[in-house]
Amino acid sequence: MATTTTTPAPDTSAPTTTAPASPMSPTELAEKLRSQNAPLLVDVRTPAEHESLRVPGSHNVPLDLLQKNKETLAEQFTGEIVLICQTGNRANQALQHLRAAGVDTARVLEGGVVAMEAQHSQHTQRGQQRWAMDRQVRMVAGSLVLTGFLGSKLISPKVGYLAGAIGAGLTFSALTDSCAMAAALNKMPWNKVEADPTVEKLLAEIPRSTAIQAAQTPAPRG
Repeated sequence: MATTTTTPAPDTSAPTTTAPASPMSPTELAEKLRSQNAPLLVDVRTPAEHESLRVPGSHNVPLDLLQKNKETLAEQFTGEIVLICQTGNRANQALQHLRAAGVDTARVLEGGVVAMEAQHSQHTQRGQQRWAMDRQVRMVAGSLVLTGFLGSKLISPKVGYLAGAIGAGLTFSALTDSCAMAAALNKMPWNKVEADPTVEKLLAEIPRSTAIQAAQTPAPRG
């Protein structure tokens, strides 16, 4: 007697995972900005960097502020979201924080605002010029290491410990994906703007922005 075998049906109760959205190219963002369905733009750089070079219409939500208030902000982040930083690194960090808060509609601007200006400068705007934060960190760290090396040769070998301390700090920064030096530099007078972003201000701005987007989106034809 022949026996028949049955193939078990696939388990549809198992949770499915959504593949992460690919980065958005500057060209794709430029096309969206020219359309009536522009995404919500969130710039996660420091206020000084945002003032120096930005995509007009972007909301400045510094990475540390977003990280501390991601659940509150996530409630306002509806529709398509584009995360912007200098070159893409901080935007990717912001993306992970938002995913942890349940936001799955965010994408990172590939190459950051630098790439946007290089490819579509008409969609960027410059203000008071300041060095980008990563450039300031490199300048300070390099200067301290050089001071430690020269001091160990000209003053005392003990001054060389300064270079070692900076190296240890940079190693810790890489391991923890944080930067105490950048946080300190952000408080310097030359990095201050007239009004720093606050959660209350952002919560007031973002709903208005998304409402404008909804009003601009053409209704589907019946």
